[in-house]
Amino acid sequence: MATQFVRNSFARLPKSYMCGIAGYIGSQPPDDGAIARTLTWMTNRGPDDQGTYRHEYAGGNTVVLLHTRLSILDVSPRAAQPFRHRENVLCYNGEIFNYQELRRELSCRGLQFQTESDTEVLAQWLACSGSNALDSCEGMWAFAFYNKADGSLLLSRDRFGEKPLYLHRTKHGVYFASEVKFLNALLGRKFTPDLTQLTRYLVNGYKSLYKSGSTFFEAIEELPPGECLQIDASGRAHSFAYWQADFEQQDSAMSYETAVSGTRKALKRSVEIRLRSDVPLAFCLSGGVDSNVLVGVAKNLLGADVHGFTIVNTDERYEEAELVEHAVAEFGIRHTTVAIERTEFIERLRRLIRIHDAPVYTITYYAHWLLMDAVARAGYKVVLSGTGADELFSGYYDHHNAYLSVMKGHDGYSEALDNWRRYVAPIVRNPYLSDADYYADNPDRREHIYLDADAFAENLKGQFSEDFEERHYTGDLLRNRMANELMHESVPVILHEDDLNSMSYSIENRSPFLDRGLFDWSQKIPTRHLIQKGRAKSVLRDAVKGIAPARVIENPRKVGFNAPVMDFLDLAEPDTRGALLDDGKIFEFVRKEAIEELIAAGDLPNSRSKFLFNFLNARLFLEEYAS
Repeated sequence: MATQFVRNSFARLPKSYMCGIAGYIGSQPPDDGAIARTLTWMTNRGPDDQGTYRHEYAGGNTVVLLHTRLSILDVSPRAAQPFRHRENVLCYNGEIFNYQELRRELSCRGLQFQTESDTEVLAQWLACSGSNALDSCEGMWAFAFYNKADGSLLLSRDRFGEKPLYLHRTKHGVYFASEVKFLNALLGRKFTPDLTQLTRYLVNGYKSLYKSGSTFFEAIEELPPGECLQIDASGRAHSFAYWQADFEQQDSAMSYETAVSGTRKALKRSVEIRLRSDVPLAFCLSGGVDSNVLVGVAKNLLGADVHGFTIVNTDERYEEAELVEHAVAEFGIRHTTVAIERTEFIERLRRLIRIHDAPVYTITYYAHWLLMDAVARAGYKVVLSGTGADELFSGYYDHHNAYLSVMKGHDGYSEALDNWRRYVAPIVRNPYLSDADYYADNPDRREHIYLDADAFAENLKGQFSEDFEERHYTGDLLRNRMANELMHESVPVILHEDDLNSMSYSIENRSPFLDRGLFDWSQKIPTRHLIQKGRAKSVLRDAVKGIAPARVIENPRKVGFNAPVMDFLDLAEPDTRGALLDDGKIFEFVRKEAIEELIAAGDLPNSRSKFLFNFLNARLFLEEYAS
């Protein structure tokens, strides 16, 4: 048996884009050339340091662990990875936000520490309790934990999937990595695009992407959030959930006042531990409730020095500059606005597709990528964003219809219906959701989610139809919709895009709403409290009264990062038309005349412009990966 441990400085490597991990366990490990090639690609996720661990153990099998570091906590070399603790080695991407509390508990047991990092805390915690330790960890992670004594490897991913972990299994072993391109580098080849997943994206849109377990490549899977994969010395693999979300926790006796005060307490704690950093932090700021809640808690409850960053666009449906300016003045914070740029859009989009190893899911995340560029240029390595608030506290327009359905036949329904007619009906745009009884008449209706899917399918040369499906978590219609959005439809999409966008600029993205304590508290709140006076997120809004601008908090309109496709795509430009219509692999299964008709239509309605954006992404993706 042999062990090799290599540490290098990135002073000799090109800086390009945050912590990255990759590796292999099995009988046919990658050679030195593949390892070097992979580490070079991994500099995008970790510009500060790199390390390699390799161990040949009994039976002719080998484990290889690769790590590149973005230093956030204990930036000294002593906390570098792969991190060795006795007979264990940890290769880890993420943060354990409650590491200080866990460290104190371990110290009380007599354990000693050599660093100030959360990495050592996690390594010692796992050494003590194995996967059972994860129940006590609050954070975001994807890690590989190798036990040299018995030759086993434990792979794990955080509860909500904030950190990615891709897998490729062969008969000889298992490859794993933070990004698909790292798997490409380890194996020395590209994977074949999954055309079914690509078609699903074109026809049904982003909410369909995390329902089947597929990725955009054949033979590549993601380790599901909240799960571990244990691989023993013989290569046998066993997956199991270390945590399962409980959506049946409602306390029907809870008063509205208790719901509000408890939310404020849990939110404060979540933000507080996510402000822990040895480098400066920035905040994504929109004119919506979620980001203003976080800034209000950080600035006015915790005394943080806040610098907000906002993307600005021109479409009045999404424009929120006035609300943002009002919030900045009320908070008295530093603020940077980032204007949308149309120049070189297609080439920049192509670059972003290479970064994502996938089509960009919505135009919002192209705009978000521009925002991350500004955050990085201002010198920040950590950013906080409001992902998850809509799914924990309600926030989407169809939540109002579901709420009315739940409330029908109960006290308060008439008032809720009057409030919906007054505050929601005038601003909702989806034609199905303009019907107050949309769910009440038939709780199984979901046409509003795959909107115009039948029409988009007609743009294909072949047949494709996939009915909307959702998982049953609870009999409460609204809470079940929110659960599916959290676990399968919205949050996985956002986290995928957030992670790759931020890490392409060596920035760590933190999502305080995706906190286990805050999640459990939110599930205890009775559904009847979630929407009040026509306002979704009513409990959350009232939890920050006095610490966030009332004008923003009381606004019933759903706002946030968004942008119209035509702010970027100039169809009058010949190069743009050529990029859309020149011959290519995409036209093997998409009708060119359908795209010509879309372009000729000029001013496209919202759903059609989204399809055109998805088409362009699919086309560029195939150009990059199908050759």
